[in-house]
Amino acid sequence: MKPRCLVLAIACLAIFTVPNLAAAQQDRGPVSQCQAIAQNIPEATFASFSGVAPVIHAVTEGEDVKFTYLGHSTFEIETPGGIVIATDYNGWYRPAVTPDVVTMNKAHSTHFTLTPDPGIKHVLHGWSDIPGEKARISLVVGDAYIRNVTTDIRFSYGLGGSQLDGNSIFIFEIAGLCIGHLGHLHYELTDTHYTEIGRLDVVMVPVDGGLTMGADSMSRVINRLRSSLILPMHRRGPPVNAFISMFGTGFDVNYAPDNIITVSLRTLPKKPLIYVMKDVQ
Repeated sequence: MKPRCLVLAIACLAIFTVPNLAAAQQDRGPVSQCQAIAQNIPEATFASFSGVAPVIHAVTEGEDVKFTYLGHSTFEIETPGGIVIATDYNGWYRPAVTPDVVTMNKAHSTHFTLTPDPGIKHVLHGWSDIPGEKARISLVVGDAYIRNVTTDIRFSYGLGGSQLDGNSIFIFEIAGLCIGHLGHLHYELTDTHYTEIGRLDVVMVPVDGGLTMGADSMSRVINRLRSSLILPMHRRGPPVNAFISMFGTGFDVNYAPDNIITVSLRTLPKKPLIYVMKDVQ
């Protein structure tokens, strides 16, 4: 091949290859920092960083995430960039401002609404409206990356049986923190679930002891997740102490005077802390 033809061939190859490479990178979507290690170690227990920043996220001063417990399973999460998220949003417990994102779960009407405020930009269902399919969420909103891991739920009202993938564990990756909301969890998680979830620094966990899972089963999930900060929610019936009594000296407990906590990757407790907000006590 003559030199001129060779140069032309290389140039043409570059023209067609570079856009395709860029398109392929875009198709892959955002990468989860919380799953980065978990995908390769399916049976591991993933400890949180407990104040040590992961290499892939440069944490700066002021990167605080604010949690406000609004009621039942609804938390308001405010990111450092001002994005407002409401979990298990049912329209009854609302943030003071219209949230940018709401997540929902299907088990009971107290965990979703089919008529959300039209001003909410992102309404994320934890279930799929297509029979036999899973809800698949991978979304970046401002400084938050939101994804989900589906779990099965029992049919309501004593009908028996299970509905596959009717619940989602929503995971919010914000300012280097891996934050999980277990939703209306009915069954203990499998190794596959733990692999899909990865690391969780903060976890919001239902502690009713019956409508979701019993305190012993739920405590096994929390022990396996080994999160730095555990925020109980969804308390009905038994006192929250029925859940807390399942844990030994490896966990601290704090009964808070209000419903707000602010945390960053640098301020996570070094010893796992069960932080019981005022309206959960």
